[in-house]
Amino acid sequence: MGNVTQSPLGQAAHDLSLWGLFLQADWVVKGVMIALLLASVWVWAIVFEKVTTLRRIRRDGDAFEDRFWSGGSLEELYAREGENPTNPVAAVFGAGMREWKRSAGRGLGSDLAVTGMKERVERAMMVASSREMERLERWMVFLATIGSASPFIGLFGTVWGIMNSFSAIAGMQNTNLAVVAPGIAEALFATAIGLVAAIPATIAYNKFASDFGRYAARLEAFAAEFSAILSRQSEAAADAPRPRTPATVAE
Repeated sequence: MGNVTQSPLGQAAHDLSLWGLFLQADWVVKGVMIALLLASVWVWAIVFEKVTTLRRIRRDGDAFEDRFWSGGSLEELYAREGENPTNPVAAVFGAGMREWKRSAGRGLGSDLAVTGMKERVERAMMVASSREMERLERWMVFLATIGSASPFIGLFGTVWGIMNSFSAIAGMQNTNLAVVAPGIAEALFATAIGLVAAIPATIAYNKFASDFGRYAARLEAFAAEFSAILSRQSEAAADAPRPRTPATVAE
């Protein structure tokens, strides 16, 4: 029984499978590995949610813009989709129409009133666009943090594990490669897990940042076009005895 000595670099340390490396690691290294694995799972959950959301808002946005530019009644479109929007484009449209209706209700009998209405409508749509983008970009900071911090967290686990390995080596007074390798492998495993979490997070962050930037530009373009339509309607309403609501896009 004297030949079966249990130690950090003993017989059990020679299990170089991934599960074996995890079980034989120091508790600090195990904590690092578990934290990084949980972060990796969270990253992939965010990726799935963002991909699904982007597909949905693009599809719904395209369908809404088709209805918007079809020449139908804006009042009917607002009543049907603007008051309870299901996509960011409809939300921007609803904010603009809501502010236009409030301004039109107070009267647009002068150029000053028309100018004030235009500014308020543009501001309302800008706020709506910002809120929608803020909602879409939720968890983006988490992706950026994991992408930048995970390698260093894994490196911390590696350094801690190597320190323990060399302490055990010094205690055993044995520098044989067969003795050193298992402990070093356990430590380096933490760095590998850190990269497993960091690489997808970095790629996903860059991809989604580009996609959201393009979508924000789409909302800004729609808001500018809709503001121009409402401005034309307001100028026409200012010359009429009573304010009227916009009837169609083409009018």
